[in-house]
Amino acid sequence: MAYDADVIVIGAGLAGLAATAELVDAGRKVILLDQEPEQSIGGQAHWSFGGLFFVDSPEQRRMRIKDNRALALQDWMGTAAFDRPEDHWPRKWAEAYVDFAAGEKRSWLHKQGVRWFPVVSWAERGGYDANGHGNSVPRFHITWGTGPGIVAPFERRVREGVARGLVQLRFRHRVTGLSRSAGAVDTVSGEVLEPSGVERGRASGRTVSGAFELRAQAVIVTSGGIGGNHELVRANWPERLGAPPERMISGVPAHVDGRMLGVAEDAGAHFINRDRMWHYTEGIQNWNPVWDKHGIRILPGPSSLWLDARGNRLPVPLFPGFDTLGTLEHIMGTGYDYTWFVLNQKIIGKEFALSGSEQNPDFTGKSVKGVFQRARADVPGPVQAFMDKGADFVVEKDLGALVRGMNALTKEPLIDEAELRRVITARDREIANPFTKDLQVMAVRGSRAYLGDRLTRTATPHRILDPKAGPLVAVRLNILTRKTLGGLETDLSSRVLTEGGDPLSGVYAAGEAAGFGGGGVHGYRALEGTFLGGCLFSGRTAGRAAAKAVD
Repeated sequence: MAYDADVIVIGAGLAGLAATAELVDAGRKVILLDQEPEQSIGGQAHWSFGGLFFVDSPEQRRMRIKDNRALALQDWMGTAAFDRPEDHWPRKWAEAYVDFAAGEKRSWLHKQGVRWFPVVSWAERGGYDANGHGNSVPRFHITWGTGPGIVAPFERRVREGVARGLVQLRFRHRVTGLSRSAGAVDTVSGEVLEPSGVERGRASGRTVSGAFELRAQAVIVTSGGIGGNHELVRANWPERLGAPPERMISGVPAHVDGRMLGVAEDAGAHFINRDRMWHYTEGIQNWNPVWDKHGIRILPGPSSLWLDARGNRLPVPLFPGFDTLGTLEHIMGTGYDYTWFVLNQKIIGKEFALSGSEQNPDFTGKSVKGVFQRARADVPGPVQAFMDKGADFVVEKDLGALVRGMNALTKEPLIDEAELRRVITARDREIANPFTKDLQVMAVRGSRAYLGDRLTRTATPHRILDPKAGPLVAVRLNILTRKTLGGLETDLSSRVLTEGGDPLSGVYAAGEAAGFGGGGVHGYRALEGTFLGGCLFSGRTAGRAAAKAVD
């Protein structure tokens, strides 16, 4: 029986595009399948802020950041905390990825036309000891053009493959089975969904109009994770993080449903570390949603007071931007699934950024003028829109009104004005001189020692209740679903492995479906800027390996 292509790639997100681009370079014929319409090509990468993790980059050196592979690997391993027998391949992928980030990653992307904002950001700062979680130095490089700027060169390479007759793009093809007609998995079957003209990210409908069956010498699974499927998120929720939240909002559309992971398992693939996941604690409901339960993550600077549902400050070192999953674990132990930022306009104007390409039109549109306007504005336009229209925002001139607004947003009026005033006033007294016992105030001052933070991300220390810095702002923060850290176990050639550790012949995996490499390259936690990079690295690896394996 003849093959329909050399390789079938399942999933037209960033990992799938990267794999297909490499196959095109090798002269292989590819069928690229995706259940969504063509306007959603690029998947979740399109919606991202475009952050990438580099080690010892020119941007870092210009900002006087001293970084090297050994320090980055120390940070990665301290963050991942690998501790399971099945972490064998994830650990090897971690070492390989840090080599990539410290080596050819930047030059490889630069040659394809990708560029970065010159100020490097400092995400996931940790706050523990040198061998613990967190980035020791700033490593988060914002792509000029955000997520679309990362997708563009790979989409271009794939479409060049279409023009050369090497690639067939088949959207609205939902895979339901992988099977063998000989020794290896070589048959992909599924349902053809009715065409859809909906805008990117919106629900596209699931009416079936037909069926398909295709054959190839190799199959690459790049179908993404489970973040849009709250039922599956709850089913896999780790006990170490407490009970699943009663209420969550979504950082990804509903079609990020994890269905293909089950299909691969049915074919013999080994899905490992399914209880490792990455959800954000600073989620806000999008006032202008694209998909159902659409949430946006606040990328905070370090100055906001972070309070639990009852108004208690979160413990050290759970400051804004320091430890995402450590904060999530603490929150789920409070008995409530939301928290609060309390701050003022001076802080929100300097320190709030919003994740997502659509929330950063200046960066996405590559507008230098727009970036300067953002820097000069009291509050950036997208942030101001949430202050004016966001369901989770309370903006008031005095603390009493702020507390009344906060209590109006929750089922129970848990915030006591006198106690909140005591907490804020105590913090404000620590601002009076350069000496302090408040570790968050120390962190703010330490942040401003880095030029990038002083310029763009950290407000000058001041009293939150200073009327000149007002009005006051409170933001209710929700749990925001996002990434699957576990996935299909793969070796360093991206070959999918069975439970016994043998390759599942003919099958490769990359991107979030493979835990960004190996079945969980991040371990328990991530360093940020490593999800897009993980898609690129594992997609490139899978494409090159499959190209060598087929005739």
